Amino acid sequence: MQFKTLEDYVGETPLVRLKRINAGDGNVILAKLEGNNPAGSVKDRPAMSMILRAEAAGRIQPGDTLIEATSGNTGIALAMAAAIRGYRMILVMPENQSVERRQTMRAFGAELILTPKSGGMEVARDMATRMRDDGEGVILDQFGNPDNPEAHFEGTGPELWRQTDGRITHFVSSMGTTGTIMGTSRYLKQQNAKIEIIGCEPAEGAQIPGIRKWPEAYLPTIYDASRVDRIEPVTQADAEEMTRRLAREEGIFAGISSGGAMHVALRVAAQVSNAVIVSIVCDRGDRYLSTGVFPA
Repeated sequence: MQFKTLEDYVGETPLVRLKRINAGDGNVILAKLEGNNPAGSVKDRPAMSMILRAEAAGRIQPGDTLIEATSGNTGIALAMAAAIRGYRMILVMPENQSVERRQTMRAFGAELILTPKSGGMEVARDMATRMRDDGEGVILDQFGNPDNPEAHFEGTGPELWRQTDGRITHFVSSMGTTGTIMGTSRYLKQQNAKIEIIGCEPAEGAQIPGIRKWPEAYLPTIYDASRVDRIEPVTQADAEEMTRRLAREEGIFAGISSGGAMHVALRVAAQVSNAVIVSIVCDRGDRYLSTGVFPA
């Protein structure tokens, strides 16, 4: 008998129907629980994909140093994947990310370099690039690596099509690196071009972990605007309130970007009837406890 390893359990996450948060007018809202991945987020998929495909192409080999700029979940997932596969992992991130995220990365053996919060992810990405250029390691580049969306084209999309028996009518996802929405959209549109793909971005002034509106110079190169039918803004207050509602009313303990996406899913539900709307629950709420989003 051949036993599985941890990396074999990335993906195939549950898809559950909301029971108490009312979708109205014959609609069904389904939550894809990506927090059930081994390192606790949807980013486990691209992290394993980028490392395994880079190994197969001969670009990296165990013992090498990997560098990545991250706001949290990708860093945690890469730290886990690096621990499994035998890499030194250096993560560059803004200093204002939650203490739970930093502690989790270090628990997996990653080394952290913190950049000023005023510079955001842009400064972290610039520093990672300089380190790479100075020969300090290899950047997998979640923002420009096609192996990021490919993980969702091969995994998330087929899972949703199968789990809904092809009945999915709308797909809602927060947008950060945009890998999730790019890969999933490509697969779902190949099955049914009428499926509507909705992206979530932060409203003006909102700071929601995991949801970004990038300056043009930093827009992820994996992003293809033609793969998103529409983009909906979400406020920080609405994202945080829906995150609390998911826990209180549905027992779904999720992160703030997941609340933002679910708020948009309900907005979509108010405009349609007899729809099957899938929203990505990107991660678990336990890595946001220190942010104050949940009552103490």
